[in-house]
Amino acid sequence: MTGWREWVGLPDLGVEWIKAKIDTGARTSSLHAFDVREFDRDGQDWVRFKVKPWQDSQDDAAVVERPVHDRRAVRSSSGHAQERIVVKLRVRLVDREVVAEVTLSNRDEMGFRMLIGREALRRGFTVDPARSFLGERAPREARRRNRGRV
Repeated sequence: MTGWREWVGLPDLGVEWIKAKIDTGARTSSLHAFDVREFDRDGQDWVRFKVKPWQDSQDDAAVVERPVHDRRAVRSSSGHAQERIVVKLRVRLVDREVVAEVTLSNRDEMGFRMLIGREALRRGFTVDPARSFLGERAPREARRRNRGRV
């Protein structure tokens, strides 16, 4: 069981805590990424990007390199279609770890650094839209950092 928002971990990125919105209306998960640069590694498409786990803060920004899994046209809630890079990432959600396809996008204007979509949830998660943070809770220091307080 998960609530409509949860603290999740991204072990492949070295991000211990990031606040995510659980969105059953979205097919694919999405992660706020910036300084996105594609490059070739041994004949394969790779991407280098940065992730900021905290709202309104550059603290603890992680530089990540991942193989490009796919490219997809994603329609935003405002109706705009945009091609996005898709990578596969391990996501620690509630008490389990799943591998999810995650699009890289600019979520600066969004309230959550990450959105967890249906594909990641279909592995046996039930969402209770009336509840929040049913999984492991980030330590107090991480919650304060996310609110811009250190």
